[in-house]
Amino acid sequence: MKIRKEWLKQRWVPYTIATCSAVLLYLFFTNLNHINSGIGAFFSYLSPVIYGIIIAYVINPLVETFEEHVFYKVKKYSHRRLYAVIASTIVLIIFFIILLVALIPQIADSVMNLITNFKTYATGLQDLITQASQSLGNSNINVSSIANAGNNALNSLTKMITGHTGNIISTSFNIGTGIFNGVISCILALYFLLDARRIQNNLRKIFKGIMDIHVYHKATSFWRRCNRILIRYIIFDLLDGLIVGVLNFIFFLIVGWPYSVLISVVVGVTNLAPTFGPIVGCVIGAFILVLINPWYALWFILFTIALQTLDGYFIKPKLFGDSLGVPAIWVLVFIIVGGRMFGVWGIMLAIPCAAIINYIYEDVFLQRMEKRASLNAKTPH
Repeated sequence: MKIRKEWLKQRWVPYTIATCSAVLLYLFFTNLNHINSGIGAFFSYLSPVIYGIIIAYVINPLVETFEEHVFYKVKKYSHRRLYAVIASTIVLIIFFIILLVALIPQIADSVMNLITNFKTYATGLQDLITQASQSLGNSNINVSSIANAGNNALNSLTKMITGHTGNIISTSFNIGTGIFNGVISCILALYFLLDARRIQNNLRKIFKGIMDIHVYHKATSFWRRCNRILIRYIIFDLLDGLIVGVLNFIFFLIVGWPYSVLISVVVGVTNLAPTFGPIVGCVIGAFILVLINPWYALWFILFTIALQTLDGYFIKPKLFGDSLGVPAIWVLVFIIVGGRMFGVWGIMLAIPCAAIINYIYEDVFLQRMEKRASLNAKTPH
């Protein structure tokens, strides 16, 4: 230990450590594609287990709610846990049945109707672009290149959409494989939920065995805080997406526009992804509507701006409160890095990850620095 301390006092040691860290960081970011492919190959084999853990983690608050408020009179823990898991499963099955019956047929009809009528919509939009270019041409404004580019883009898109309708068999096979993996993941999630206490006790024993007791208590306190941040974000983000989707659907019903269910579902789902999600939902909805009537698309964009303003300044602050107060620059950095590394999941989990890192910085690192500064101030020189 004495030799190690003397070795660390050498002037070249911190520079060497800093240089090696910088090189490793550079290699990490320059080889993100290879790292992602390796991680993807590893997780592809374990995907049912990983999704089972994620499903169990998301459902666990509902199970604990039933356990604490409905079946609290059942004395034996295993029976109480079993009843809570069964009740939660029944509630979720009923919810998904209602969702399937209410939404899926309408979404499927809307998609098939859009594919069937896409050529008609595209032809009408091409005629409108041609008329607009002729009118502007009479005003000595040269827009022929823009009109030709728009027509070519629509022709290419029409061929792509109408030409790929024959891939239904391969798509159905992929959907079937996904459903099978989803069922396996749900079954594993039920086992994880039923054996949650045993799994937690085993993990506690492992961490107590490899950690100092003081470090263990700090780690468990840190995990509880991170768990609260993540669960709160998931629940309220889903609720926020539902509210935005419902408000969009009500607006479509009021104005009487087509594809209300399809576009509202797209808007609600894309709203789950922070910052860029609402933009993607707006672009998809506006593209569908511009084929029918360009004025629909314009009013939809204006409505989306108003809705996102309401969501950002009223709905989200009411839902999240100050528990996820994260600087905007942190959110932007984590969205970019998370999207590069983990795709859609990285974007969706950018805010809670930023909140956790922000918590580590403010409540752990800064507090430690303040304690060290106060100790140095008290120490006589």
